[in-house]
Amino acid sequence: MNSLSGKKILKNNPKKKRSAWLKKNLLILIASILLPFCGFAQDIPNRIIKADSTGTTRIISEKNYLMKPGINKSRFWLVSGVHTGAYAGTLFVLNEAWYKNYPKRGFTSFDDSKEWLQMDKIGHGWSAYNLSRGSSKAWKWAGFSERQSDIIGSSSGFVFLTVIEFLDARSTRWGWSWSDIAANSVGTGLYLSQQLAWNEQRIQFKFSFHRKNYDDAQLNDRTDQLFGKSWYERMLKDYNGQTYWFSTNLKSFFKDSKLPPWFNIAIGYGADGMYGGFENLGKDGSGNITFDRRNIPRVRQFYISPDIDLTKIKSNKRWVRTVFLMLNTFKIPAPALMINSKGRFRAHPFYF
Repeated sequence: MNSLSGKKILKNNPKKKRSAWLKKNLLILIASILLPFCGFAQDIPNRIIKADSTGTTRIISEKNYLMKPGINKSRFWLVSGVHTGAYAGTLFVLNEAWYKNYPKRGFTSFDDSKEWLQMDKIGHGWSAYNLSRGSSKAWKWAGFSERQSDIIGSSSGFVFLTVIEFLDARSTRWGWSWSDIAANSVGTGLYLSQQLAWNEQRIQFKFSFHRKNYDDAQLNDRTDQLFGKSWYERMLKDYNGQTYWFSTNLKSFFKDSKLPPWFNIAIGYGADGMYGGFENLGKDGSGNITFDRRNIPRVRQFYISPDIDLTKIKSNKRWVRTVFLMLNTFKIPAPALMINSKGRFRAHPFYF
């Protein structure tokens, strides 16, 4: 998903048309998310009925081939409802932050693999990984086996992000991106492959964000236009303030070591100096240059930092374990060493 990509902006999109389009896609979203699981939810038994000596029929056996043994029906429907509500809510937020100001069109694809120094692609991978992980935990709680919940949860996360890609494909600002689909596949694959190989997440995909301050008045105007002004828009869009981490649990790889089971080392990737998708250049609908800061270098940044795997901290309380699982999608603030693509080295005493 990408911010201003240099395409022509069309205005005066009718609100009714946009509302109808959004409702239609919400239905597609709900159907796409629930369809893979509907087979598990149906209570269609296979009954064997026999009449006794008085002619009264009775059920002598009943098997439910669709609702598998051990699945808690009430939890199943709760998890289904939470999935639908969360996904619909997320779609609403994304629509408010990205899509609502731009007209819609027919399905279109474009190549954005070189935009934003690939920060948006890594963001897609992070989303796919953590959606798969959270969904899998929920389905396991509902009573599915470890393998079933991992496969269903991974499918759910991937389907959701694919639906978002369809929204991109219908917007005049963006388009269907095969590199986004590839990034989604990598994120989902990172989760599922570790579950299948080790039945645990030894390498976790985490995120951190700090709001950037742009002292230059021209940069302030540009970033307000590109990234929005609210905190959630900035967190979603301002790639200059995002860092993505692969946080590795050392104890998982060195079982006999005396390392604390919660201690991780994280390798991070970020970027800075980006004020446009491909270059620091902005144009209006007629092609006239309205912003030109190509003098500012666009740099990649690489980090190393200690981290904590909160899921390795033991607790007898389920709600505490759930909170730790949710917080574990984020990298904890900690000292970090950074080197960028220009060879500049910097030590951060406290980085998030």
